[in-house]
Amino acid sequence: METRQEEEINELQSALEDAKKRLHVKEAEASWWKDTAYIVSEHIPKPSRITSNSQTRCYSLSSLPFALRYQTSMQAAIRSFVSGGNVVKASLLQHLRVINPAIQPSSVFCTRSESTQTSRMEEHGFESTTISDVMKAKGKSADGSWLWCTTDDTVYDAVKSMTQHNVGALVVVKPGEQQSLAGIITERDYLRKIIVQGRSSKSTKVGDIMTEENKLITVTPETKVLRAMQLMTGKLIFFFHKDCNFFRVLKCRFNFTDNRIRHIPVIKDKGMVGMVSIGDVVRAVVTEHREELNRLNAFIQGAMAIEFRRSAIAFTLLLSFIHVAHSFYLPGVAPQDFEKGDELKVKVNKLTSIKTQLPYSYYSLPFCQPKKIVDSTENLGEVLRGDRIENAPYSFKMREAKMCNVLCRVTLDAKTAKAFKEKIDDEYRVNMILDNLPLVVPIERGDQGSPPVVYQLGYHVGLKGQYEGSKEQKYFMHNHLAFTVRYHLDMQTDSARIVGFEVKPYSVKHEYDGEWSEKARLTTCDPHKKRLVVSSSTPQEVEPKKEIIFTYDVEFEASICESEVKWASRWDAYLLMSDNQIHWFSIVNSLMIVLFLSGMVAMIMLRTLYRDISRYNELETQEEAQEETGWKLVHGDVFRLPANSDLLCVYVGTGVQCLGMVFVTMIFAMLGFLSPSNRGGLMTAMLLLWVFMGLFAGYAASRLYKMFKGTEWKRIAFRTAFLFPAVVSSIFFVLNALIWGQKSSGAVPFGTMFALIFLWFGISVPLVFVGAYLGFKKPPVDDPVKTNKIPRQIPEQAWYMNPIFSILIGGILPFGAVFIELFFILTSIWLNQFYYIFGFLFLVFVILIVTCAEITVVLCYFQLCSEDYLWWWRSYLTSGSSALYLFLYATFYFFTKLQITKLVSAMLYFGYMLIASYAFFVLTGTIGFYACLWFTRLIYSSVKID
Repeated sequence: METRQEEEINELQSALEDAKKRLHVKEAEASWWKDTAYIVSEHIPKPSRITSNSQTRCYSLSSLPFALRYQTSMQAAIRSFVSGGNVVKASLLQHLRVINPAIQPSSVFCTRSESTQTSRMEEHGFESTTISDVMKAKGKSADGSWLWCTTDDTVYDAVKSMTQHNVGALVVVKPGEQQSLAGIITERDYLRKIIVQGRSSKSTKVGDIMTEENKLITVTPETKVLRAMQLMTGKLIFFFHKDCNFFRVLKCRFNFTDNRIRHIPVIKDKGMVGMVSIGDVVRAVVTEHREELNRLNAFIQGAMAIEFRRSAIAFTLLLSFIHVAHSFYLPGVAPQDFEKGDELKVKVNKLTSIKTQLPYSYYSLPFCQPKKIVDSTENLGEVLRGDRIENAPYSFKMREAKMCNVLCRVTLDAKTAKAFKEKIDDEYRVNMILDNLPLVVPIERGDQGSPPVVYQLGYHVGLKGQYEGSKEQKYFMHNHLAFTVRYHLDMQTDSARIVGFEVKPYSVKHEYDGEWSEKARLTTCDPHKKRLVVSSSTPQEVEPKKEIIFTYDVEFEASICESEVKWASRWDAYLLMSDNQIHWFSIVNSLMIVLFLSGMVAMIMLRTLYRDISRYNELETQEEAQEETGWKLVHGDVFRLPANSDLLCVYVGTGVQCLGMVFVTMIFAMLGFLSPSNRGGLMTAMLLLWVFMGLFAGYAASRLYKMFKGTEWKRIAFRTAFLFPAVVSSIFFVLNALIWGQKSSGAVPFGTMFALIFLWFGISVPLVFVGAYLGFKKPPVDDPVKTNKIPRQIPEQAWYMNPIFSILIGGILPFGAVFIELFFILTSIWLNQFYYIFGFLFLVFVILIVTCAEITVVLCYFQLCSEDYLWWWRSYLTSGSSALYLFLYATFYFFTKLQITKLVSAMLYFGYMLIASYAFFVLTGTIGFYACLWFTRLIYSSVKID
């Protein structure tokens, strides 16, 4: 018997340890609890009565979502606990006495009584809330009214009544007997028994599809709210004793049902008195629960001073059920739950065109406006992108469809009509946002490609074409928008999360009866029919003195099944924007070829260098030494000070700054911090990282400057802080002036311009000086060989070692490593698409670094072998020349892929690409320079120099 009990104890310990590991419980969380508690399951006969002086608190396990997930292991632990008998209890109690001698047996375990009285909890506070209180909170008394239909009514009439009264269920009564409950009909019944089965709602009676009375779960007005919640959801209900030095569980009901009841009738004296939904019950629980949580939190905070010992079996048991989680979310990324009827805030963003690349504010055109236009708070990146996010006049309420809503009526004059026509000619698109999701237009693919539907950001302002055989091209306005809001529904809480925001634009010349007024009825739009715009004689033409009536529909489509879109994957459809998808296999193939060639070059270099160093070290006689040729002959000049050494130090420091910014930005992007859902995050991160990387720029520039025996480190710091930013800022200010001249929202406001200047002068410049000071304090880097006083004459070079030729050849391979990825980057920037494969981009970046380093080392080795020791600037220009190919490819892309026709737009394109090429030059040039510096120091420190 003792052996069996010991086995049960071991089984309990193993189960509890396994549960602890699965829940990732940290030991630090132990300090949140004063003492322990023990679970008494339904396997133990239930206590018949609890002492009257006990105050009881009841907490729903809905706050412990892991319970259902680990119910199997928990029940196994409970069975082991129960079967262990008094031996288990005694051992646990002995352990508790070691921790706290004040704990006595009577205060730990609940006793059992053989009384046959019904178990009850003393009513006090939260647990005394009843269904009657919930009904009164809804504005209905216990014997109030409810919405009903009869068994003889058609399903069509019942669903129509639900829609009109904004409810999800109706009580079904027998004809002529309103108080006699026959059943209940819900939206779920209509979906599963009418829509799915293809039956007619107008010919089917309610009695044929309703849930009958004998299958219903009902409550009374006196039923406790927690009991109703347990009936509707099947959640666990815990009762905690309060008047002890610790929490102890008096009752734990392992009723792991899978109820998903959303509506439950309220019965009194065999008659109907009302109906409540899961939303009503949850709201009541939340309201009453807040005060209890505050008291519980205060109690826990007071217990934090009590110290627990490690590895307590009882403590592990408690933590297996109670897990304190600490988490955070990224701004703009956290999910938001919406109840039925909640207001949805639609926002409008800029008007964009791939033909002009000039964004404009939404209200720059005479669209309908709200009573007060409110600008949303935007980050630095959004402002620089030209985003202008403002509130919209559209009114959405969650899961409440609206058809043929009239926004406003506008009469165009010559100026506004011309503005609309210009935007239509330039193919401008309207962008909107709902719950941080951009508005898209679904377009079905004509071929059999995958996916079958692609999405385009925003809808066109209008279109230009011929109508009814007219030879003249006319302009038509999209004045009717049919919105579709897709949402994922949580069947347990009845709350929803938005997973899609789509629109289909129409051009409709609306007509109405009589004179126009706010109550005028449109004859071209029926608000009682589902998404139906009655065709008018012509679309809405854009001409002066033309009347335009703006209308919209909004529908909601649910995503309930597990295979449908959920909130976590709602961006997947947006990231597959068009036919220009990522051709993974071709890109990977190109990158593997580049990597293979780089490896071959590295192997050749290692073998060649090993042979040369061995040969030079074996030279013994003076005659052999005089006959030596190659890179060893220039050992006395290879570290001679280069021309314009100060400028080289500045460019190397700037390259280090650029390299650090790109590297850290890609790390954050791969971790998801800079995903497309975080608008403007990428540009903001790049600017801030550039500013703070000024510390490393100053350090690298001053270290190299001191190696060149320089003494005026402040001058180097000043030039490093201002040279590259000054060039970029000059180009940027010119482009910004051009954008201002076009009255585009892409022009940087004065406030943002001041912020940029502050980041430069207030943060970046001081950090560059700090880094230069720290770098100059370090001891200088000594050359591995001495430099001769008289420079060696460089012999005449072969044609293929000409500096210009070798520099241009050296930039081909680094550009080849990135040009495929460059295509997709340019497409995302200039064709208004998303770029999101930052992990793959990081791989390309690593290959670029390796390629730049290896090609520079190879050409530097050939240069030294030809007795040309002027490698400093050539090493920088060799890999940096890849920027020239980048700019040439950007020019090719402009003429072959873009449709830009305006001079200002072309100047913007080439101006920004010039900045990008300049940054790419200092980045790749610095990589090649440091690779060559490391290479020359390595080989000249590895041979004997007399």
